[in-house]
Amino acid sequence: MSSNAPCGTVLSPVITPFRDDLSPDATRFVDHCRWLMANDVGLAIFGTNSEANSLSLQERLELLDHLVAAGIDTARLMPGTGCCSIPDSVTLTRHAVSQGAGGVLMLPPFYYKGVSKEGLFRFYCEVIERVGDERLRLYLYHIPPVAQVPIGLGLIERLLKRYPEVVAGIKDSSGDWANTQAVIDAFGAQGFRVYAGSERFLLPTLRAGGVGCISATANVNPRAISALGAHWQDEDADANQQALNEIRDIFESVPMIPALKAATAHFGGDSAWNRLRPPLVSLDDGQRNKLLTALKRVGFSMPGLAE
Repeated sequence: MSSNAPCGTVLSPVITPFRDDLSPDATRFVDHCRWLMANDVGLAIFGTNSEANSLSLQERLELLDHLVAAGIDTARLMPGTGCCSIPDSVTLTRHAVSQGAGGVLMLPPFYYKGVSKEGLFRFYCEVIERVGDERLRLYLYHIPPVAQVPIGLGLIERLLKRYPEVVAGIKDSSGDWANTQAVIDAFGAQGFRVYAGSERFLLPTLRAGGVGCISATANVNPRAISALGAHWQDEDADANQQALNEIRDIFESVPMIPALKAATAHFGGDSAWNRLRPPLVSLDDGQRNKLLTALKRVGFSMPGLAE
């Protein structure tokens, strides 16, 4: 783990298992989190690939409590706590901080589009002030392809000026390397921690002065991604980055969230992982065969998962 990244160099937006009645399955959730941590991956629970916005506030609070009760190292947790409403964001954030989470990852309020920079600034300020805890370390979540509400350099600068000890970093899921580099160049020297939103950008991010990645496919390929994060200065780093990209390409060839669950179900020998909460649906037979055939062709596996 990088000393500059308290929650870890590589984190996974942990996929959420569901029971037959579509309620969250805490036992499988804890087991998957333990497997990820055994592969040196931190836990960005309640992220996009966690189906977080299909979970109720209470469900998220309870799943976090299950992890704490199971003895998971809460310093490696970065729960997603950004909601459309200020009170919900405050409740989730305050609870995460009280449980010792190393940070929280906060979406902007994403329902209204075309909101002003001033409005976003006031939203984050209101949450920070209401939480009112000096232990809070807030990571902004920039994901304009999904949220349609960008977090620009100007907003980051204002928040850092107002809350230099609280606003700790950002996850940049724009898919635009130029933007990631611009954020690192502007704020990295201040200790602002920049995570890429995909392992596809892990090596460039680390070389530019960022701290790592928070990536969907860390759910299924944690060992290889965390290995590059730990050994990014080795001679074979570029080759290892290319190998990660090839696996990423396979998962991106079908819908990502059901693909992550299909692979987990297949390699863990547990079909329950195929369940998604509507409106998302599992892969159809053709998509699943396409995914598993491609993974078999490259010798992909998920060691230790079935144990």
